[in-house]
Amino acid sequence: MNFNDYDPGDFYDELFIQQGQPRPEAIPLIERLNALGMEEVLRRQKAAQIALFKMGVTFNVYSDSQGTERILPFDIIPRIVSADDWTILEKGLKQRIYALNKFLADVYSDQKILKDSVIPAEIVYSASGFLKPCMGLQPPQGIWCHITGTDLVRDRNGQWYVLEDNLRCPSGVSYVLENRRVMKSTFPMVFDTMKIQTVEEYPSQLLETLLNLAPDHLSDPTVVVLTPGIYNSAYFEHSFLAQQMGVQLVEGRDLVVADGYLQMRTTKGLQRVDVIYRRIDDDFIDPKAFRPDSMLGVPGLMEVYRTGKVAIANALGTGVADDKVIYSYVPDMIRYYLGEEAIIPNVPTFLCWEPHQQSHVLANLDKLVVKSAGESGGYGMLVGPHATPEQREEFAEKIKAFPRNYIAQPTLCLSRVPAIIDDQFEGCHVDLRPYILYGKNIFVNPGGLTRVALRRGSLVVNSSQGGGSKDTWVVCKE
Repeated sequence: MNFNDYDPGDFYDELFIQQGQPRPEAIPLIERLNALGMEEVLRRQKAAQIALFKMGVTFNVYSDSQGTERILPFDIIPRIVSADDWTILEKGLKQRIYALNKFLADVYSDQKILKDSVIPAEIVYSASGFLKPCMGLQPPQGIWCHITGTDLVRDRNGQWYVLEDNLRCPSGVSYVLENRRVMKSTFPMVFDTMKIQTVEEYPSQLLETLLNLAPDHLSDPTVVVLTPGIYNSAYFEHSFLAQQMGVQLVEGRDLVVADGYLQMRTTKGLQRVDVIYRRIDDDFIDPKAFRPDSMLGVPGLMEVYRTGKVAIANALGTGVADDKVIYSYVPDMIRYYLGEEAIIPNVPTFLCWEPHQQSHVLANLDKLVVKSAGESGGYGMLVGPHATPEQREEFAEKIKAFPRNYIAQPTLCLSRVPAIIDDQFEGCHVDLRPYILYGKNIFVNPGGLTRVALRRGSLVVNSSQGGGSKDTWVVCKE
């Protein structure tokens, strides 16, 4: 089989307009794959998977009884984003992050957006990510969300939507970088002929973003990556990014508050730490300020942070913007803070805490996707059309009992990209997570993590739910 037989069907396909007609930006890739032949493509697919295995590109699944560590499934057919599409996405993502940062700065200080009733105050106060100890915080440069992973999807008409925002500890960028390394060795000729934007600048851009948080008077500030440890699902990424930036990877037990500063234990004694890239959830970062049972954080860190003697990225408290109910108000934030309309719209969203919208959701559970406001990773979710009547009834009871905790969205017909399943090409649904860094300027890494639903017919792309990943090629402007 080659791509002449591939039928995109009644979906928006990222590589094909229709059967036998590749999109203009995908023509060099499709011609190369057809010239290689299926047997050689399968051989390269296997070689790519082995290369990622040898590089240790893994993630952990806590509920897996067969052992926690897994290799992330990878498909070598890339997703291609045209230069025109990327121009719009980049502009829309910068607009969104700027507005979200304004919201975070406001909600932890004057709360004007709540006083003006643009967002109901009780929605913010009841969000699990809203942290009262962060009231009055003033992070360096007024930046709260330094590293964001925003999930995008495309519908049957090719329209882009924001599916959700990830501002606390967004993961997955290590796969973007390692996937690209493997793809360059898998298809060297295609990379030579196609003008594909580089993603390899991300670690240096990340380090620059972190150094931007340090006080100006420090000539050589110390940056660390704070990890919960080897059992965390994204530990590979924590160690990878620390190594790529040339900074120390530390756990809470490696740090101590001494003489009013955060200090790192070293073989030469204590060394002051100036900037933390934290990969620990807020609740666990300081047992004195948040959860007293946390063994992962550093007692007293919050006080050092509050006095401005250490910077933390992302700022504590950013999780309030990850709440899926608050997500629905981001277009209102953009209007309120920037006086603009959202460049990339949200997926239409029903709020179950509003009685009229709840009634609509309960009457249409067989057509909707229901999500828990505070969950991530594909958990706490009901895909109505694929659920059993019993599952829908169970969710209906949950919605009635805790309406604030649920939103619902129409089942979007997600765009597809060909993937190799059972030694042939099949269209599989995808989303896209670009990574945005907010330092002196806002930088959007060209591309992002394309997650692909590798179970036949599935709409769930999360790695913990059987999904995999693809390289994302953003074509340069002519």
